[in-house]
Amino acid sequence: MLADHQLLRIPGPSPIPPSVQRAMVQPMIGHRGQEAKKLIQTIRPKLKPIFGTDQDVVVITGSGTAGLETAVVNTVKAGDEVLVIVTGSFGDRFAKICESYQIRVRRLDVEWGNALDPNQVKVLLEENPTIKAVFATFCETSTGVLNPIQALSEMVHQSSDALLVVDGVSCIGGVDTKMDEWGIDILVTGSQKAFMLPAGLTFVAASERAWNVIENNEQSRFYLDLKKYRDNLIKDSTPFTPALSLLFGLEQVLQLFEEEGLSNVFKRHQTMMEMTRAAANALKLPLLTSDVAASPTVTAIRPADFQAEDLRKVLKQEFALSVAGGQQHLKGKIFRIGHMGYCAPADILQIVAILEIALKRIGKNVPLGSGTAAAQEVYLKKEAY
Repeated sequence: MLADHQLLRIPGPSPIPPSVQRAMVQPMIGHRGQEAKKLIQTIRPKLKPIFGTDQDVVVITGSGTAGLETAVVNTVKAGDEVLVIVTGSFGDRFAKICESYQIRVRRLDVEWGNALDPNQVKVLLEENPTIKAVFATFCETSTGVLNPIQALSEMVHQSSDALLVVDGVSCIGGVDTKMDEWGIDILVTGSQKAFMLPAGLTFVAASERAWNVIENNEQSRFYLDLKKYRDNLIKDSTPFTPALSLLFGLEQVLQLFEEEGLSNVFKRHQTMMEMTRAAANALKLPLLTSDVAASPTVTAIRPADFQAEDLRKVLKQEFALSVAGGQQHLKGKIFRIGHMGYCAPADILQIVAILEIALKRIGKNVPLGSGTAAAQEVYLKKEAY
């Protein structure tokens, strides 16, 4: 096997397009000079349609978790009561961030693999009118669930004055999102998933309602102060040293989105999800989520009669194919296939064909080609790209 031949199909970090890699190795520039200002001017308007907002999207040098913490420290303070909807590991992370700032957390725990129920949120908000913000995860990476954020937003705003804060790290750029239309108050994502970049950037957009709260929030913050980023962005600048190489890459990513067309980007992700799920069904591999709750960016499979880690080991050792395992109580019980960003239907056919061989290797009696044929049938029903 070629030492540098790797097939990365985990739900982040995702593969990087060659043109983006080339963009990131441009010579360094001064981050306070005119070249950097022009770079930000180019990036600034192109981020808005991906979020579905007319608001500016601030870019912070940091991981997706830095974006989640930014959302917390700018909207609530110690002693405030919040509702955190936990549908997996990253909903749980939101709760832990809040708790670290002495924010009173009321959790709504949902069985992992299921999507949230907006009606449960309605009841909790009506019973607890002091809740200042609701924190939710759009795509729960750990389970492959896409939560019904539009319906949740409607319920939150009908039932309370709370802000709706959404972690969109593993789906923004791969799923049609309408922040303004749906009434999302804070929306966060990261660079290393559907944005096809290395980790190191987080993106945060805030509604007018959210900005009113941010302006009056007494919670201390310095590096993660959204007001600093907003005030500097108006001047096409950043309050602190930006990750310029990643911004070079981001400029190219946004160009690729424009060339493909966002609607086609979203259709491609939907097709890849349907192909993966059809293959799993044909191979009699139990899916963790229902079709209704499934995310277009990651698919979770929970084997019934073999160990997920045995399969992952064969995939990695024999084919250099990396798929993700489970987290927390699902560790060792599931495997997850990422199909986001720089990924196409052709890649899904490759993954499925390899998966069939790996299943044979661990003793599963699966008809070779059955999963591939199911994925092919799905693709043939779609419009050609």
